[in-house]
Amino acid sequence: MYVKDLPEPAQKANELVDLLIDCLQVRNDAGLSRAMKVAPPVISKIRHGKLPIGAAFIVAAHELTGVSVRNLKRVAGMPCREQIQIQSA
Repeated sequence: MYVKDLPEPAQKANELVDLLIDCLQVRNDAGLSRAMKVAPPVISKIRHGKLPIGAAFIVAAHELTGVSVRNLKRVAGMPCREQIQIQSA
């Protein structure tokens, strides 16, 4: 299965996992799971859109990489505070 064949949320999650792998300079999903101290199936499920990306995952990614929470959420396709306020106004 190619990335373009994944549904939109899974594509965004896939981009986030790839970004984290690049930022942390690990070789693969297993290396990312070790760096983030989560079980390997968690990374796989996030990558394939089977598990939603939670706030704790975003915060842990921010602490490890130094990438802003806003940018991590943008890559993941998650709404940011500014987007929520604009939509509700």
